[in-house]
Amino acid sequence: MSERSVSRQKQEKRWYTVLAPEQFDRRELGTTPADDPEQLYDRTIETTLGDLTDDAGENSTKLTFRINDVGSDTAYTEFVKHELTRDYLRSLVRRGSSKVASYETVLTTDDYRMQVQPVAFTTKKADHSQERAIRKTMTDLVQSAAEERSFSELVDSIVGGRLSSAIYNEAKTIYPLRRVEIQKATLEAHPEEVAAEEEAAVDVEEEDLAVDE
Repeated sequence: MSERSVSRQKQEKRWYTVLAPEQFDRRELGTTPADDPEQLYDRTIETTLGDLTDDAGENSTKLTFRINDVGSDTAYTEFVKHELTRDYLRSLVRRGSSKVASYETVLTTDDYRMQVQPVAFTTKKADHSQERAIRKTMTDLVQSAAEERSFSELVDSIVGGRLSSAIYNEAKTIYPLRRVEIQKATLEAHPEEVAAEEEAAVDVEEEDLAVDE
């Protein structure tokens, strides 16, 4: 076999069909090439909720998935990010009204760590005490949602709009609201990463105690 033929074999790429996680019905996200299946791991794919649901009204929601498993000709993914487009968020801002945002880092029942960023838009300008009360309500409800749900359940609640609806129904009693959204939700750490961090923190604490003694 000539050196040229060997070179061509090495450069030959295979195409893999990329699928969404099971909670998104394994919908096809597209195809991606690779010389070696190992190259696919941690590759990210971005799409919109509208593309997954065939609903153009959901195109303002971007979803990012990461490849975490590879079969013979298929790449499987996990959810890593939900984010609203800047254009959509800008369209929600009104003069003479308030935008109240919160940033919460939470742990699900199966020990996935996520950052969840809810945002509320009032009908008119709220005062500082009302904004604080709305923010506290958002914080409490996001934390409660994580404490009661697994990772996949929390993602479903966010993507399906149920968490933002729950915040809206509770916070509107503080001040009239026009809209509540989860503007961003990001997977920060897997259970094994969380456990490793906790173990490292314990080791540091034990070392500090030993030094003090």
